[in-house]
Amino acid sequence: MDLMTLLGFILGGVAVYLVMWRGEIVYLLFNLDALILVLGGTLASTLIAFPFATLKEIPKAFRLAFFPRHRESAVHMMEILVTLSEKSKRSGISGLSEELKNIKNRFLKHSLKMLIDGFESEIIREYMEKEIIYLQQRHQKVASVFRMMATVAPIFGLLGTLIGVVQVLRNITDPVKMGSSMAVAVVTTFYGIFLANFFCLPVAVKLSEYSEDEIINMQLVSEGINSILNGDVPLITEKKLEAFLSAKLREKETAKTG
Repeated sequence: MDLMTLLGFILGGVAVYLVMWRGEIVYLLFNLDALILVLGGTLASTLIAFPFATLKEIPKAFRLAFFPRHRESAVHMMEILVTLSEKSKRSGISGLSEELKNIKNRFLKHSLKMLIDGFESEIIREYMEKEIIYLQQRHQKVASVFRMMATVAPIFGLLGTLIGVVQVLRNITDPVKMGSSMAVAVVTTFYGIFLANFFCLPVAVKLSEYSEDEIINMQLVSEGINSILNGDVPLITEKKLEAFLSAKLREKETAKTG
């Protein structure tokens, strides 16, 4: 479980609840009509905007926000690729076949298998480039669903406010009905803003962060495989891959190897 995501939801929920509790308005902010309008409207807009093929990925994407997949660090991937480079220099490309069973990363495993099987370098490069591009596009589509929801939720909150104001004006001579109408007007705005900024937008950003990390790892793998294809010596391969590490990690790697 991603503790930062869990901690963020807990802290945000507690903060909002405490403010409502101290203001003695907790019960006033639970309005079924307002909830139906904001949630229903946001869901309807999302269904209209995106095809089923994209929407069916949403439950899995939401789970990833709390339970991200294990991913090898960039340092670990670099070490694997440098080791492969060293072995290719000692035993040739065919000598890398025994390393396949030890590699868990799907992208690296497939790329390395193509290299061992004798595919032309241009075909391998094209495969790696397309894999990275298509993965990025798929991830952007899923994140865009949550961004879309973050955009429309406050709009439906505003729509509820307008409906509530119309009801207030209609019932201006009836204080009881006017009060309930005003509650809908205010609460729908709260629901829309809360849904957008506490749930939809943070999840979209979290998914984008995970996607960027995965793409950086894939680009690192692509650079390493290309270096092996070019016949670079292991030291050159290592220096090329260090570009993908932060300055702090580079210092650690330099100290380790130096």
